[in-house]
Amino acid sequence: MTQPIYTMVRVADWRLAEAAGAYHGSADDRRDGFLHFSSAAQLRASAAKHRASERDLLLVEADPAALGEALRWEPAGSRPGLFPHLYGALPLSAVRTVTPLPLGADGTHVFPAGID
Repeated sequence: MTQPIYTMVRVADWRLAEAAGAYHGSADDRRDGFLHFSSAAQLRASAAKHRASERDLLLVEADPAALGEALRWEPAGSRPGLFPHLYGALPLSAVRTVTPLPLGADGTHVFPAGID
């Protein structure tokens, strides 16, 4: 089994995805032309940079093998390493889990077990 990739989605946006059968991304994703994902090792830094103190988020875990050639690992600005970018909608059939991503008392997100 391939290692999952993750994206943080606002609850309201996910409800639209459930109705449509696919997630088409946030306003930022649509502006950039792809859906932003992170590996487990990249996730905490991505949350701190792009979703700091944001409430009502869901952590969506996807199976990269189910995404085919639409998934590309690419540089992300000044951040080190390659990040998974999905050029197209995320089909719900590729989603492994959807988990609430609450804020802790210190204002940072509380990730489920298994996230580095």
